[in-house]
Amino acid sequence: MTVLAAAEIARRAGGRVEGDPGALADQWSFDSRSLSAGACFVALQGHRDGHDFVRGAFAAGARVALVSRSPQPGVAVPDGAALVHVDDTLLALQAVARSLRADRPSLQVVAVAGSTGKTSTKDLLAAALSSRGCHANAESYNNEFGLPITLCNAPDAAQVIVTEMGERFPGDLAALCTIAAPNVGVVTNVGLAHAEHLGGHAGTVAVLAELLDALPTDGVAVLPADDPFLPELAGATRARVITVGHSAAADLVIEDTRVDDRLRPSFVVDGQPFTLSLHGAHHAMNAAMAIAVAARVFDVALADIAAELDGATRSRWRMELLETDDGIVVINDAYNANPTSMRAALVALSHLPLTATGRRVAVLGDMRELGAHHDEAHREIGAHAAALGIDCVIGVGAGGRALADAAKSGGASAARVDDAAGALEVVTALVGPGDAVLVKGSRALGLEQVAAELLARGRVHCGEGERA
Repeated sequence: MTVLAAAEIARRAGGRVEGDPGALADQWSFDSRSLSAGACFVALQGHRDGHDFVRGAFAAGARVALVSRSPQPGVAVPDGAALVHVDDTLLALQAVARSLRADRPSLQVVAVAGSTGKTSTKDLLAAALSSRGCHANAESYNNEFGLPITLCNAPDAAQVIVTEMGERFPGDLAALCTIAAPNVGVVTNVGLAHAEHLGGHAGTVAVLAELLDALPTDGVAVLPADDPFLPELAGATRARVITVGHSAAADLVIEDTRVDDRLRPSFVVDGQPFTLSLHGAHHAMNAAMAIAVAARVFDVALADIAAELDGATRSRWRMELLETDDGIVVINDAYNANPTSMRAALVALSHLPLTATGRRVAVLGDMRELGAHHDEAHREIGAHAAALGIDCVIGVGAGGRALADAAKSGGASAARVDDAAGALEVVTALVGPGDAVLVKGSRALGLEQVAAELLARGRVHCGEGERA
């Protein structure tokens, strides 16, 4: 990471120093619980005020704290440390990140956006580009403070940064692009995620176009060939376009996609076989996006990409497939949900081999921020679950009623509950050895608790060759 003195941080952020202007920071964090010695702690103001944690940050070893007001009374600046006072800590963080990016014009930035699959595609890109000195954002740091943190923490030796870009509101991607100045843009798909704020497919296309429009003329846009909105996406950029998909018209064609009995996909691109440790056939498309960037933009050999992707790991609560000793398979995909990702997870559950007496159970929670599309989207998911032969659907939350009713009308058993606790009560009484349970819903529902309690029934283990 670039080491910055407090005085230099103040210069880039438009602030003033209290304490030692020579205090050095070599990493950045907005979480006082996870920072390491030598960090610059950014006191962001959200549902919790970061200024309340400045004392803890210094105690944990932070050398600099970026603040917009004085910390709580009695918080002294340690010897050799400093406060950098600014008007707005978020804007100051963004200014520092923007300046660091501008200092490194040869650095290549790959931005990943889209309605679903951003984090998995980012993880696969990081693996595929590992030989190019790739640095990627942690977890889902894809917003107005996560992206600047990613840029600030990029090692000096990094040649490529891969960063997610989230798009909840119009203007989000344009704002992030002014900070990151991406050279390569990857759009995974166009769906209904955040439709409440974006206004459905048309609004999603418009916000994704912000990334594509920001790419330089010598940049590259990697787009989904099978998406019905491909023409609109391709028309939004002056950059070179590479299309990826199952269609024969794609520039990079995915062929012979299969999943094994643990839902791990394999496929072929340009004659090269690929196998993933992730779960679900939909990851073939995410991986192909990564292959397109690595092979067509950075000239990494396909065989080398295949070796890296074979060992790529997933982020937590995303298609985790685990099994207890009493024979219950749990697919924990509880990080978030929207119609596209719900469909993919249900397809994966339907493909999981079971014993003759085993049942497929889906605990499906609300898909939030769908606006006017909310009720119909939940009914469609319930009907889709029944059509796939899911034995029992447990609908959780406000959308759970429509989802469960549609599943029941399609021939599945169904139950409706209000929250994660209710879902746990029903599913615990229902499932037994040989059954498989998918747990998925919007993050606010906390359905990962359901998966955790099921897995707590007994010692958990992974299938051969898998990583917990």
